[in-house]
Amino acid sequence: MIPGARLIILGRQGAGKGTQCVRLSRHYVVPHISTGDMLRAAVREGTELGRAAKEVMDAGGLIGDDIMIGIVRERLAKADATTRGYILDGFPRTVAQAEALAEITADRPIHAVIDLDVPREIVVERISSRRVCRDCGTNYTASGPEPSPWICDVCGGDVTQRDDDTPDAVNRRLDLYESQTSPLIEHYGGLGQLSVVNGVGNPDNVFQRLTGVIESRRHNAGGT
Repeated sequence: MIPGARLIILGRQGAGKGTQCVRLSRHYVVPHISTGDMLRAAVREGTELGRAAKEVMDAGGLIGDDIMIGIVRERLAKADATTRGYILDGFPRTVAQAEALAEITADRPIHAVIDLDVPREIVVERISSRRVCRDCGTNYTASGPEPSPWICDVCGGDVTQRDDDTPDAVNRRLDLYESQTSPLIEHYGGLGQLSVVNGVGNPDNVFQRLTGVIESRRHNAGGT
């Protein structure tokens, strides 16, 4: 059986990170753990930290590092994460969270921190061409003159562009991502833990690049 892996995956919106995280999760037989998944699970389970997070979210606030770090600590202590590993998607978001994660994982360190790199102009084009059915959520790609009206093949609903998928909105989101993530990339780069993987091309080829980097990192770490 293929050994498990403990991974952190970074990448711009539209870089294909979600698709590759799902593939990596299946390949290494480890949970794909996103920030949203962790928060929803903690709230659903009614843990002390989950209740604290719910209060903050209900009030429209942002979850602080202390709550988020505690939720991650609880999640990584679960059996599915301790036995084979996990893929962290959306955490850490700050250097403080990265430092706390290093303490949490001291006994079983992260194998690889990967930045799935797709140039900004490509992800803007990808997201800007996305169209979504208002009723069932099916995604489409605008590749030329659009049907008017554009009717969903699945449910017959209207296919439209979301307000936050326009080029201006996408660029604002990317500016925010890069301002938040730049210190994190510098942090892991300074520690020699960061691998940048080209995310452009056929998804199968991108997947092969990712697994190649992960196997190399695991080998250099002694396979633990």
